[in-house]
Amino acid sequence: MSQLSFFSADLTPPRVEDLGGLLAANGQISRSADGARLSILLPDEWRAKTLLREFRVRDVEAEYLPAAEALSIGLLTEEGTTTGVLLRSSRTHELDALAREWTRGAVKSVPSALVAAAGLMRCWTLAAGRHDEAGYLLGLDRHAVDTWEPLASACARAGLAGALIGPRGGGPALRIVGHRRHARLVELLGTPPPEAPKTAFPLPEH
Repeated sequence: MSQLSFFSADLTPPRVEDLGGLLAANGQISRSADGARLSILLPDEWRAKTLLREFRVRDVEAEYLPAAEALSIGLLTEEGTTTGVLLRSSRTHELDALAREWTRGAVKSVPSALVAAAGLMRCWTLAAGRHDEAGYLLGLDRHAVDTWEPLASACARAGLAGALIGPRGGGPALRIVGHRRHARLVELLGTPPPEAPKTAFPLPEH
């Protein structure tokens, strides 16, 4: 029987900074006098359910609703967005530091000293992780190209060196390949959530 790593998301205390994993994917964060709000459009309801739990264990309230409904009441502005689920936090000062770290002006930017820690990697995987025929993909934000290289570098420092692939190759995403890197990712992420399909969450290789 394998033992959980001390660095597994199962054993590390949850931190608000971990929610930066949604920003590594296609999440967005905005600031106002009432605090910051983190939101992300997700392709599957199971992702919204699992991430809702990640918000709440960090004492940040959040909600989700179908994208079509969010579009009809003005919470989404992207034309043609009628599928998927919008997950968004309440507006809170608990997220102010995260907003400062992940933005330069009004543009999303990766923190210069970002550490691809277990909690952040778990949130990123829940938001945008999936298998493909060549390895495991961590989805990136197609509207924030400048974040791709810094995120790849942070993953490499954590033992998760991967290949950046563009939209034509099935991305944008960071593809993790190789037994050692896959095992490292599994080690960091901890126990798969019960809602996740087996094809979506990386599992230990037998």
